[in-house]
Amino acid sequence: MQKSLKWEVDGRATSRLDRSLAEVFPEFSRARVQALIEQGQVRVDGRLGRSSEKPVRGQIVEVDVPDLADAGIVPEQIPLEILYEDAELVVLNKVAGMVVHPGAGNERGTLVNALMGRGMELSGIGGELRPGIVHRLDAGTSGVMVVAKSDTAHRRLAKQFEAHSIERRYLAVVHKVPLHDRGTVRSELGRDPRDRMRFASVESGKEAVTHWECLARGDRVALVECKLETGRTHQIRVHMTEAGHPLLGDRAYTRRDCTPTATLRERADALTHPLLHARVLAFEHPKTKERLHFSAPPPPDFLDFCAAAALQHPYLLPTGTQAR
Repeated sequence: MQKSLKWEVDGRATSRLDRSLAEVFPEFSRARVQALIEQGQVRVDGRLGRSSEKPVRGQIVEVDVPDLADAGIVPEQIPLEILYEDAELVVLNKVAGMVVHPGAGNERGTLVNALMGRGMELSGIGGELRPGIVHRLDAGTSGVMVVAKSDTAHRRLAKQFEAHSIERRYLAVVHKVPLHDRGTVRSELGRDPRDRMRFASVESGKEAVTHWECLARGDRVALVECKLETGRTHQIRVHMTEAGHPLLGDRAYTRRDCTPTATLRERADALTHPLLHARVLAFEHPKTKERLHFSAPPPPDFLDFCAAAALQHPYLLPTGTQAR
């Protein structure tokens, strides 16, 4: 079933249709409204609405909100490592190789399928195929994620991401040993004009800032921690590559001249995903306002490579997932 909403345009229509609807129906973000408009779920006096049009007093705006069950997402019994859960959100440690939400070519086996398989009620702001998804990790990236259960939690968490008040720290194994202990990469990231499947620093992109620190040095490889100030798609992968230190196992961005020592070459060639792990996620609980901090150690393949490369650091100790 789907929910239908109706609004007779009144004095609240002071701007575009998408912005006006987000004000009239505060349970929906502007992004959610825009998605509904694009999907043909919003009508103005019986015709399909456009985000940019300005509604006129007296017009009738109808909004159809599809139920998650209507999106065709198949609930699946897939094991998940849950770090924390309450009525507003769930925090988990995603495994490498798991896609976050359904999409073209990935209709099954995603994190959303797994969450729905646990009978969870998720926020609808992300859209029918992305319920509860406030932020994403690449399929090949493991680590800590937060998913919203309520629309209110989704909006408040999204605002924290926009304000850069959420702490996100990643571990990565990179080619070539950095000459300096730490550094910052700033650029504007967008689609690579030469390859639309990749991202790059381009003039028309969005601001991206990555702070990195070298934690351990090996022979032609190093362990670094990256702290995100922004969260753009492929940000760490692009920034570390452009800094001269692409990630081990990253087939999309690793240059041919980035070759580890002979003793590690076979292990590096066998990697099926970049050695990138979201170790820390800290944020303000959207309801209680308590500052929550979660961490998880890297997965076995990450730890095994670091051991073979003689990279040592307390963060690499497999002491079990810790959350507080």
